[in-house]
Amino acid sequence: MIKANSRIAFVFLLGLFCLLNIAVGANCPKAPTGFAAQHGQLKAINGKILDKNSQPVILRGMSLFWSQWMGKYWVHSTIASLRNNWKITVIRAAMGVENGGYLTAPDVEKQKVINVIESALTLGIYVIVDWHDHNADQHADKAIAFFTEIAQKYGNCPNVIFESFNEPVQQDWARVIKPYHEKVIPAIRKMSQNLILLGSKEWDQRLDEVAANPLDATKYPNIAYTVHFYSATHKQWNRDLVQKAIDKKLALFASECSVSEASGDGAIDTAEFTKWIDFLEKNGIGWVAWSIADKPESSAALKPGANPNGAWTTAQYTPAGTLFFNTIRARNVEGIRKF
Repeated sequence: MIKANSRIAFVFLLGLFCLLNIAVGANCPKAPTGFAAQHGQLKAINGKILDKNSQPVILRGMSLFWSQWMGKYWVHSTIASLRNNWKITVIRAAMGVENGGYLTAPDVEKQKVINVIESALTLGIYVIVDWHDHNADQHADKAIAFFTEIAQKYGNCPNVIFESFNEPVQQDWARVIKPYHEKVIPAIRKMSQNLILLGSKEWDQRLDEVAANPLDATKYPNIAYTVHFYSATHKQWNRDLVQKAIDKKLALFASECSVSEASGDGAIDTAEFTKWIDFLEKNGIGWVAWSIADKPESSAALKPGANPNGAWTTAQYTPAGTLFFNTIRARNVEGIRKF
């Protein structure tokens, strides 16, 4: 039974998001259509991600590869093919920051993200704007400037989701990662009330640390924590860490997952991938598979030389791509379920 104070807080947050949802979309460059219009602004409440009708929604989709290395697939025709043929409901724009990415060519990389956002708006799907950086805490000012600009332009579009720190590595959660989130979130909130995804230590594995010391949900509403997994490496003990966050009623989202080893290459484990997806779906957690790329590695969805405009045949899919294609299509018949 929900305690009285918890019930009051839940009703207050729900009412607040309903009021906010009235305004969301008012200044969006393109009115939401399709799936995004049906479900509207997402809100994290009481450990679940709900749509504008306060119904649970599970997003399923694909992540683009690092923007500076696989920009050829960051085009409308690719995303349209993923929406039309793969039936994705979310695309992740993994904008590379270091190694020749945003820090080197900010205007070039930012424009790639904008192009993906515009495509998602046109196609009526959700888009995750991902600051794809393992050292985001060292680039907080740059991240704040980037998210401020994107939120100013697209923050009222209900299908835009922000991911502020892709994968911290060994940074301390309490002293480094959490304070970083507490700096970046307010910059986004000045322009947008949309869902924000937050990374944790060890490549988004240490949900136990998050569960023990989460951000203040009243001060930082509408946030969810990310879990990343690569099924040939991450097994039941990783799901046990996720379960700790579920037990604390923290909203979660698997913004990156794949069938390979954690390196993105090596062996694949389809059975374990299916266990992960079943676990996520049982708990109402959305997921995005890595990645739309033709790099010769086992997590890539496409074989080398696959058409950069999205006109693929199934023969151009790798084993990983075939699994992603079949799993997303099968589970996105409705895109929403009660649990």
